[in-house]
Amino acid sequence: MKLLTLNCHSWQEDNQIDKLKIIAETIHKNDYDVIALQEVSQLISSDTVYDNIHKDNTAFLIKTFLEEISDHKYYLTWDISHIGFDKYEEGVAILSKYPLIEENSFIVSSSTTRDNWKTRKIICTRIEINSQIYDFYSVHLGWWDDIQDKFDSQIDKLLNYLDEEIPSFLMGDFNNDAFIAEEGYDYCLSKNLYDTYSLAQTKDNGVTIEFEIHGWEGRSKNKEHRIDWILTNKNLNVLSSKCIFNGKNEPFVSDHYGVEIEIEFDKVSI
Repeated sequence: MKLLTLNCHSWQEDNQIDKLKIIAETIHKNDYDVIALQEVSQLISSDTVYDNIHKDNTAFLIKTFLEEISDHKYYLTWDISHIGFDKYEEGVAILSKYPLIEENSFIVSSSTTRDNWKTRKIICTRIEINSQIYDFYSVHLGWWDDIQDKFDSQIDKLLNYLDEEIPSFLMGDFNNDAFIAEEGYDYCLSKNLYDTYSLAQTKDNGVTIEFEIHGWEGRSKNKEHRIDWILTNKNLNVLSSKCIFNGKNEPFVSDHYGVEIEIEFDKVSI
């Protein structure tokens, strides 16, 4: 099983459509089973295609470009977290090669209103792959040092939704640097979560941002950060973990790099 997570930085990139096509082409080439996307935006004023999806929704566009070059039908779920830049509905999404058995979304932040950019909503879906049921969560959380909306509280609310009997993956932008001890990363591990990067037999340096992006100005003395993770509630046999869209492994498409992992199907410890 191959998974990908990426913060898309959507509609904030130059040559945005070209970059969405690169994402679609890479998904097709690498044959990911499930893709978690964050900062997936659409104009408030644009036309609705179906349900809550507008025609310029970046995940919908990736799905459209993907199905133009692939024999697979892809399944999409998306929900809005908050309003961005006064004109976008910004949210999180999951794309899958497999039908979505169940879909759900829920707020984990203290703020619950769409007009507050700190409102954080998680989207999750249940999928059957090779006769095994999995739960996938697309995650975009706040910062450890945010006194108004604490990260540990958001994680606690998120974990209340996990089914301990089902292998689950928390995929996305955690806005906490795994290189900083005794903060959000260590807190997650203290909650009996496993980091697939640590479990991986082969891995790179794990860095997902290498410069000060919006929201990370002056937050750390480090120039390199690992804030995009794939966590799981099971001790899995992870074959590999590596960053993508970092200029070395595929071109830049966002201010974040993506993370891809591969897991051996028959070594899932339930």
